[in-house]
Amino acid sequence: MNNSALQISPHFKFLATGSALGAVVNGIDLRLPLSSSQFKTLSQIWNEHHILIFKGQNLTDEQLFNFATYFGDVFHPPLDVPVLASNTQGVAPAVVPVSNQAGGYTGSGELSPHIDHQWTPRPSKASFLYALQVPSIGGDTSWYNLNRAWETLDEETKERISKLTLITYNPFLRQGEPVRPRYRDPANPPKGLSFAHPVVTTHPESGKKILYISKDTEVEIPELSLEEGRILIEKLRAHTFKDEYRYEHQWQVGDIVLWDNRSTAHSRTAFPETEVRDLHRVSLAGQRPL
Repeated sequence: MNNSALQISPHFKFLATGSALGAVVNGIDLRLPLSSSQFKTLSQIWNEHHILIFKGQNLTDEQLFNFATYFGDVFHPPLDVPVLASNTQGVAPAVVPVSNQAGGYTGSGELSPHIDHQWTPRPSKASFLYALQVPSIGGDTSWYNLNRAWETLDEETKERISKLTLITYNPFLRQGEPVRPRYRDPANPPKGLSFAHPVVTTHPESGKKILYISKDTEVEIPELSLEEGRILIEKLRAHTFKDEYRYEHQWQVGDIVLWDNRSTAHSRTAFPETEVRDLHRVSLAGQRPL
């Protein structure tokens, strides 16, 4: 698809970013109810471009939640599998403050490419991130097209990994320990429950193959020896997280980005800890990756 703006409904239009993924949607007020035709069109664009960028929005948390739930139910992890913002009972809020302010999460440092909730039995299928305050420099988010990463792998590697699985160990059970990113270290046993997912998944809606790999995590391929697995993961990570598969977003207040967590990984650049970055996130329930 070319990068020209296309009229897609009487109410809004979109423009592909020109990068490996992403489309900007203009002319829609997300405070208002969606019609069935609007939802169908947005779903089609999202399925093709993996992320949707809505500009100039002005929503409350309740309105963000209401818009997000057009696309599915809210993600709730098992109580014994902690995620970002889980409380001591294992419950995470529906709207998570991704902020360096008091009561928020993730601080101001760099975050390497990762797939949200990959260590859970049913990772979230999507997330919405809404910018309320942004720093003057840094804090940019990049998304990587994991379908493109799969398609450009050599055939020998595709065949080798097609039946392998990947365990991603829960980073929230390692807080305070310098463990990410790395391969499992037998001298430092993993903590908590673990769930093996295919290295290569099939997107449940598009049918496309996905290289289901992240970088900012402690992982293991149980079918291989530790050394074989470590070498393979290093190779796959080096292939996957290239600029040619990436879209980088420089946030503006009022931006909402919807991304497909089944077909993308994302990262964040650092920003000055003296500046405020306040974004609110809603994640949607997914299914077991296959």
